Amino acid sequence: MKVCIFGAGAIGGFLGVMLERAGCEVSMVARGAHLETMRRDGVRLLMENAEHHARPHCTGDPAELGPQDYVIICLKAHSIPAVVDRMIPLLGNDTSVVTAVNGIPYWYFHRHGGEREGATLESVDPGGRQWEILRPERAIGCVVNPATEVVEPGVIKHVYGDKFPLGEPSGERTERIVRLATAMEAAGLKAPIRDNIRDEIWLKLWGNLCFNPISALTGATLDKIAHDPDTRALAKAMMLEAKSIGDRLGVHFRVDVERRIDGAGAVVGHKTSMLQDLERGRPMEIDALVTVVQELGALVGVPTPTIDTVLALIRQRGEVAGLYQKQKVPDSAVLCPA
Repeated sequence: MKVCIFGAGAIGGFLGVMLERAGCEVSMVARGAHLETMRRDGVRLLMENAEHHARPHCTGDPAELGPQDYVIICLKAHSIPAVVDRMIPLLGNDTSVVTAVNGIPYWYFHRHGGEREGATLESVDPGGRQWEILRPERAIGCVVNPATEVVEPGVIKHVYGDKFPLGEPSGERTERIVRLATAMEAAGLKAPIRDNIRDEIWLKLWGNLCFNPISALTGATLDKIAHDPDTRALAKAMMLEAKSIGDRLGVHFRVDVERRIDGAGAVVGHKTSMLQDLERGRPMEIDALVTVVQELGALVGVPTPTIDTVLALIRQRGEVAGLYQKQKVPDSAVLCPA
């Protein structure tokens, strides 16, 4: 099985090491000092008081690699549009594209059914470029639950978690998704195949939507946001607006709002990815986690006053820090046709 990890940072590097140890032919696309160290010394994974070492083919030029069986995209969502053309050499007739990315993926309305079938969202796929180049029929959904970090170039630390739910946009149990899940399970990961991966995507997004921007605005960790009455109420208001949107899109939320907030609050001292990005001077995933929910609200006719307010604040925070550039969504059409 030929697997390319496109974006071999913390999660991508973790996945790549685990899959290579299970016998997959793994290549990694990365950049900078991290790439140079992996080329020279391989990849070190620190996990459960042990160190694992792997030497996958690491490159900054995907054209070296040729068509793959699976391309697993592990980039921050906002960085994908700028590099989607570079993925073309990896795509053969039978290549599957696995979106291990936060937020709503480019293929969301593929095999969704109804009047929105075949449409793209400008906030996550400007101009429908991912839909056009990667193609929705190649897509396999993937939700990333583990936490990992790059502690130094070429060295990845596993913090917690091993679960990567997978799902076809159609909900079918296809040969290609079974093959991928089997390989991931052989690598020591949990990869349950879901018949509605959109529910899993929304469950994670539900928390990211509110906890990420609130944390970046306040500097608070998850437990402080969840246990302070005022920020808890703010998070709950955002989540209820999002649930109204999800309900109209046919999403099933298997836990209620209070339980979802309590789950986040149980993680003591954890800084969200958006807060970490702000502190480290890296672009923040505002559009994939917040703007897209606002856009979907406009699509289905659900007002989002609380989300709108927090979005305005976090956008300005990002712009002032030089870490965010607003994506203009046309007023005339929330959705751009494929």
